[in-house]
Order: sequence, then C-alpha cells, then structure tokens
Amino acid sequence: MLKGDNIFLVGPMGAGKSSIGRKLARHLARPFWDSDKLLERRTGVDIPTIFEFEGESGFRERESRIIDELTRKTGIVLATGGGAILDDQNRRWLKERGAVVYLCATVDTQLRRTARDRHRPLLQTENPRATLTLLLEQRDPLYREIADVIVATDRHGVAFVLQYLLDRLALPARTTMAGQLEP
Repeated sequence: MLKGDNIFLVGPMGAGKSSIGRKLARHLARPFWDSDKLLERRTGVDIPTIFEFEGESGFRERESRIIDELTRKTGIVLATGGGAILDDQNRRWLKERGAVVYLCATVDTQLRRTARDRHRPLLQTENPRATLTLLLEQRDPLYREIADVIVATDRHGVAFVLQYLLDRLALPARTTMAGQLEP
C-alpha cells in the first residue's frame, strides 16, 4: 500500500507525530524529519516567536516552503505541524508524494499531552479546550481527505501504533545482524 517511498504523519498537536515518527524512522532505518523543528532551526527562533513577529500567516508561508522541500525527498518519515494541512498545496504535495498517516487523538488526550507545553502559540489562550475543539472540527475533515491510513493514538502506546503502521503500510520488518526480526 506504500505510495512512493515516503511516510508523512499528519494530525493534531499531541497526537504523537514526532514520537511515533522518530520510532518508525529508526525501525525502517530512514531519515526522520520534523517540519516544525526544521523551521525553528532555519529561522533561529522558536515557533511562538515566529507567530509573535510574523503572525500565523507568516508562519504558514514558511511552513509551506518547508513542506514542499521535505516532501520532495525520498525514503523519509516526516512529522508535519498540526496546521500544515490547512494549505491546499501542502495537502496536494503530501497526498502525491508519499503515504499519509493521520494520527488522531481526542481533545482530552491532546489537552493531557500538551498541558505543560508553552511552545504552542495556538494554546496560549484562556480556554485551550475550546481552541482544540474548534481546531479539530476544522482540521479533521482535511486530515481525513488526504489520509491513506488513520489510527487513533489515545489508548495505544507507541509500540502498538508502530506495529499497526508497519502492517497497514505493508512495510517489511527490519532484520538484525543475527537475522532475527525486530518488533
């Protein structure tokens, strides 16, 4: 079922895109990219600072350039920012250039996983629950529109999700030097 040689993880903040993406890439011996981390490295500032000086529109323009660049690579695992799918062109690039995995999570799970994270500008509000609810209502149809595989991460650990993705994407298990299969 694997389209091309890339795996792109999409979903809301707190769904596990970076954690699962790192493990999946390591398991497959592929490079792992996190579009938000690359954007921060390139600009030399964190995402809240970009939002502060350029607003969300400035951030989204930078994000789109990074998504285009990263989706042109081959043989990678990419964790995108939660809002990357807002741009029509980003959705097209993701859909055309690899297998798209939608990691979904409930608002309760997102709140629990992001509660102490002060680097999420969209959650710096009086009512993060209302914000996450609105974002999920707006974005869930867009995630689903491009997804090849959808997996809920609420009640499953990284190991379960990893194995599920390997099975669904028809990816071979990596063999160790001793010839034993790794999970």
